[in-house]
Amino acid sequence: MKGLDIGSDRVDELAATSAILLYGREERSAVYGTVHPVLQGKGGRATIGAGRPIERKALFECLRELAEHAAAPAEFLPETVLSVSQHAVMWWCRPAMRRVFFECPEIGRRSAVVPHPGLVFRAASNGFSVFALQEACRPTPESKLHEPPYFNTWDLGKICIGSAQVPRRVDVASIAGWESGFFESAFTHPNHGGKRVSHRNGEFAFWKEMLDGKFGEQFPKEVLVPMNLTLAELIAGKQGV
Repeated sequence: MKGLDIGSDRVDELAATSAILLYGREERSAVYGTVHPVLQGKGGRATIGAGRPIERKALFECLRELAEHAAAPAEFLPETVLSVSQHAVMWWCRPAMRRVFFECPEIGRRSAVVPHPGLVFRAASNGFSVFALQEACRPTPESKLHEPPYFNTWDLGKICIGSAQVPRRVDVASIAGWESGFFESAFTHPNHGGKRVSHRNGEFAFWKEMLDGKFGEQFPKEVLVPMNLTLAELIAGKQGV
């Protein structure tokens, strides 16, 4: 995710050069600090050298440089982007016709272009998740989220990535890669947890009808299962999402 790359250097090419030790009493915050060189020994073993008191000017300069590298650079945000934080990127997809792939005993090995509802995706340092929408327009903070009507998903919209190829970074530039990783991987099984679709004969029958083209180009929104969650609550991290 942004903040892990520094310029063109890779994180695994960086090495510790110095350490700051802070001193304080239990009931107080740090009141004194020292800076120490980090000495690289044989076999990559590092040790902390003798320290010296931190100079105020040097401390502020160090913090300024760290803040510049840690902050995500300014970038253009497409209108599909809903939220960007240090740990997650959230975006939405309009209802559309997209190809799906299935590889499971109950349905077989099948693929077809089928209608999808509006979707909200969340790529984060702690996982990948997807939610369905009733509306076809850009969601608002008050928009109610629904269970994703897909196999390979857990409760709270969490996606079982499995062997899917997804980006290693979490940023706006990687959104297309995250979407491709989801839509271009095969759905293999319904995961344990709550109901994903409201269909009289269950999820296997629903997806057989979808693959057979029963619903044309309109996703049947009546099968969506509501969640007790709004977009604003998702952004705020309610329920540990």
